Formats: sequence, C-alpha cells, structure tokens
Amino acid sequence: MSSEPLGVSTSEAEITSISAHGVWLLAGEEEFFLSYEDFPWFKDVSVGKILNVREPTPGHFYWPELDIDLGVETIRHPDRFPLRAQRDT
Repeated sequence: MSSEPLGVSTSEAEITSISAHGVWLLAGEEEFFLSYEDFPWFKDVSVGKILNVREPTPGHFYWPELDIDLGVETIRHPDRFPLRAQRDT
C-alpha cells in the first residue's frame, strides 16, 4: 500500500525579515530580497502591512493592504521593469 499526499501544499509565502535596506520574502524553498530602492512601496510602511502577503497563484505575490502585486520575474529582475509607481507623499 502506498500513501499519497492529500490536498494541496499549504506552505505560504512569508516575510522572513525586514531591515533598513529592504524586505526578505520566502516562497517555497526560494528567498527573495526586495530592496527599498527597487521596491519603494515597502519603505516607511507598518510591519503588519508588509507581513500580510498572499500568494494567490504560484509565483504571484499580493499585499492586500498595500494593493501591491508582484511576480517572481519582477522580483528577480527589477531592472527589466523600470517603470515604478510613485509613492504617495
């Protein structure tokens, strides 16, 4: 008799660290660094809002309280996506 896993993996994306330079995001077995220089929307935001991250589909991350959507390719290669929304001042 063999056992098969039931259901879908429940591991979720999570923020593992917030520093003066950026945010660390863990998704599956991969960790990403989102610098404030490349992702300014996270700077000067409350920790609770940054920690509230969802992964609605694999490789797509959403922060509902900040209305930020980012894909893995944007995170890996921010230089390929030079247009950035301006932060509200």
